[in-house]
Amino acid sequence: MSMKALKITKIDGESSLTFGDAPKPTLKPNHLIIKVYASAIQPSDIMNAQGKFPYTTFPRIPGRDFSGIVADGPDHLIGQEVYGTSGNTLAFTEDGAQAEYILVPEEAVAPKPKKLSFVEAATVGVPFTTAQMVLKKAAPKNGETVLVLGANGAVGSAVVQLAKGLGCRVLEGSRQENADVNTSKDPEFNTVDALTNGKGVDVVIDTVGQPAMTRAAVEKLARGGRLGFIAAPKSGSTELTFDMLGFYRKEKVLVGCNTLLYTVGEFAAELKTMSDEFDKGVLRVTDSAKWTQVKLADAVEAYSKAGQRGGGKFVVVME
Repeated sequence: MSMKALKITKIDGESSLTFGDAPKPTLKPNHLIIKVYASAIQPSDIMNAQGKFPYTTFPRIPGRDFSGIVADGPDHLIGQEVYGTSGNTLAFTEDGAQAEYILVPEEAVAPKPKKLSFVEAATVGVPFTTAQMVLKKAAPKNGETVLVLGANGAVGSAVVQLAKGLGCRVLEGSRQENADVNTSKDPEFNTVDALTNGKGVDVVIDTVGQPAMTRAAVEKLARGGRLGFIAAPKSGSTELTFDMLGFYRKEKVLVGCNTLLYTVGEFAAELKTMSDEFDKGVLRVTDSAKWTQVKLADAVEAYSKAGQRGGGKFVVVME
């Protein structure tokens, strides 16, 4: 049997994205077949479609985040509403979710929050699991002050919510006028001195990955402060320099977080803990109005638009 799907191919170093027929997955032991209802086009999906991940194997169905219902698997799971995200396999070395059906390990899904629509649930996987993982690396504690760089972005806004849920005081850093720290007008982050009475922040979560900004943030860490970052420049120099003397004397910590090192099961475990938080209203999908729904047949064009600066955010909805 066949199904409709997107497909990335790569020939002679050139990648292309097309829409058409693909074999419908068949059930394997300890796996589920999910009837996909929606799948967001995340920035990493765009990079994948452009052939920028060296470990992706081709041809490949893209789509990291998904929501849907269990169509085949153990009887007690059939019909359940679920959501999930890729880890380091789905959409890279195994087919992703931008198709009518996807085959996933049983441990790869979490119960969809009842308060979220299928479309909303299909947009939270990558940003919220990334936020959760980098926070675990930086380990903020109740009462500590956390500066979030790129706080208005998808991952940054998720970090803000999760850090507040931990009982932290959160300072939002972005180029927006209403930010606690305006990273455009105050590139050295001197505002942090006034906001912390000169102490500095306990944790910085950097979702931007610009060396000058990261260096400025390192300087504003308090004693024992931790900076976790999830990104680096896509072009140009990726070198980061800072004052080693001040760094070791204040026992600061710098830690990277690469979410593509984790499995689908690890991410699903994080999503399971968040499902209750979404249903309680502790966590919210704050950018749902920014997502434009597109049909699977129109998703190639949506990828093209999403890959342009200011091109918009799209979520693929199956019919």
